[in-house]
Amino acid sequence: MVSYFLSHAEVVVEPAEPIESWGLSAAGRARAARSGPLAWEPGVRTLVSSTERKAVETAELLGAAVGLVPAQDPLLGEIDRSATGYLPPAEFYGVVDRFFAEPTRSVRGWERAVDAQARIVGAVRRRTAAGDATIVSHGAVGALLLADLTGAPVSRALDQPGMGSVFAFDARAWRATSTWQRVPSG
Repeated sequence: MVSYFLSHAEVVVEPAEPIESWGLSAAGRARAARSGPLAWEPGVRTLVSSTERKAVETAELLGAAVGLVPAQDPLLGEIDRSATGYLPPAEFYGVVDRFFAEPTRSVRGWERAVDAQARIVGAVRRRTAAGDATIVSHGAVGALLLADLTGAPVSRALDQPGMGSVFAFDARAWRATSTWQRVPSG
């Protein structure tokens, strides 16, 4: 059997709103609705997302397509970047680069990569202890999970190729069985 990690699809960026309240864009909703063939198979009976709106919406669309009602787990959340909130793209990507390059440091008050990795690994292990699952969460913590599953150091090189991407893993053997694949947009 196999488990999956699916990152939420494209969002509507609303700089004045809390990041966790951002929802999926029309393109993101379409991509999420098409995620079933890559992020689920009949043996997977558990679908769980972080509690952030964009992940919840992604899980609901996948769940509707495959006949599962998603659960939620706050420990599957994105890295805590509440210290800065929204950052313009050029500034944001610079901080993300530092987050991955300096995993034992808090960059600009963000959650440290090593702490986010311990949190996501623990949550995914708990959620897959009873059987295979599809986890719907966020790209950065997915990269941290993928590092743990492959025994690689924390690295931006393991980040998703774009929002709405998925990889497979064997939770019993605790190893990745694929790399990131982008869910088709249409």
